[in-house]
Amino acid sequence: MTKPAERISRRQVDKFEERRKQLADAALQTLSELGYARTSLREIAQNSDFSHGVLHYYFRDKVELITYCVRQYKAHCVLRYDGIVADAEDPDALARDFADGLVDTLVGEALLHRLWYDLRSQSLFEESFRADVADIDESLERMIWRIVSRYAELSGNAPTCSSAMAYATFDGLFQQALLRHLAGSAIALDDLRAGARHLLSHVVCA
Repeated sequence: MTKPAERISRRQVDKFEERRKQLADAALQTLSELGYARTSLREIAQNSDFSHGVLHYYFRDKVELITYCVRQYKAHCVLRYDGIVADAEDPDALARDFADGLVDTLVGEALLHRLWYDLRSQSLFEESFRADVADIDESLERMIWRIVSRYAELSGNAPTCSSAMAYATFDGLFQQALLRHLAGSAIALDDLRAGARHLLSHVVCA
């Protein structure tokens, strides 16, 4: 049986974590607009309803805040694609929904994806980012592999590459589409949609 003191402690932990989520949501827009290098806790405070002191209470520094924000957002992305896997009934529908999902998130959340790639690039120079970036990358790789595995299962075939190769391929396609979309390309989205479906059909044995 849980003791009263333990219940109080758990409630405090839950409230602390809920507050961190609220702060992260408020900070995410500023972070996605300005990027890592140009953003400080003070800058985030000036663009939100929270004071610099409150942000500093819940997060040690901007590194912790940024990684928390990106983790939270990418976890949401993973759940979105897991829903596509769960609903898929045939390979063509899965390929279509996956490709459409990539395009939808690129259009609607381009700045958030830009923040992720910014953070991943920064991890090449700042060791404090590397463990978190590696964890996020691994979760995204597993997500892509669930898509590939389900497509292979529905097709009655088997994957032709490793999980790491599949992730690198789709991630490269998405990042290039993001760069082109932000640069104003009129065909970046169509190319992403077609490219995702093409790649998915080629990562399983025919």
